[in-house]
Amino acid sequence: MHPMLNTAIKAARRAGAIINRASLDLERLNVARKGPKDYVTEVDRAAEDAIIDILRTAYPGHAVLGEETGEHGAPGGGTPEFQWVIDPLDGTTNFIHGFPNYAVSIALMHRGLAAHAVVYDPSRNEMFTASRGSGAFLNDRRVRVSGCTRYHDALLASHVPQSTALPAGSPFSAMLGDCAAARRTGSVVLDLAYVACGRLDGFCGVRLKPWDMAAGSLLVLEAGGLLSDFEGEQGWMAGGNMLAASPKVFPQMISYLGT
Repeated sequence: MHPMLNTAIKAARRAGAIINRASLDLERLNVARKGPKDYVTEVDRAAEDAIIDILRTAYPGHAVLGEETGEHGAPGGGTPEFQWVIDPLDGTTNFIHGFPNYAVSIALMHRGLAAHAVVYDPSRNEMFTASRGSGAFLNDRRVRVSGCTRYHDALLASHVPQSTALPAGSPFSAMLGDCAAARRTGSVVLDLAYVACGRLDGFCGVRLKPWDMAAGSLLVLEAGGLLSDFEGEQGWMAGGNMLAASPKVFPQMISYLGT
């Protein structure tokens, strides 16, 4: 295993320990709002601080982009060759309700491409990892995307506005209505990890952030899945709109968006 991936795993486990301790006494949490239906707790901040401390101790020359603390540039400025992209607790709303569907996400970008990825579910002790060109793993067991071929049998996850009651004419209505079932789980990084290991057949997300996509995208690709934006291009990281699925389901998903 690559030393950088080992470091990311160490950081994810440290953050997971902080999250698990806090989950035992949720009533004491201090919860603040970053925006409508967008929450942050001291656990998010403590987990991110712990991750950054481990990463920058090991690699002081690397830049960092964290959901809670923003960008930390590399020494000397300029465009960083290496940048860690971190979501310390994806699924905060789930976490503060005691709903155990949340995860730590850490990706290392090398010249703009994800090179290593970790998604850690501390409540289940499931560690998803990937390195570019080396496959995707769940707790050291190699995983692959599902072999689903029929769209009507596919189980999808979505992060789409008003996905529980889509307005008439929404381009997502048929996509999410024609599959076997669609779920909105509250954790994009786990959705992508589940596509990678075959628990989900596909995912559709709108207006995502880099820390939502960076680690999960590499997991999906290394597990044999496909990714694109809604135009079928590779602009999802910049634009924030993403489709991810197994090879047979992916073209059927994208056909609903008219591309």
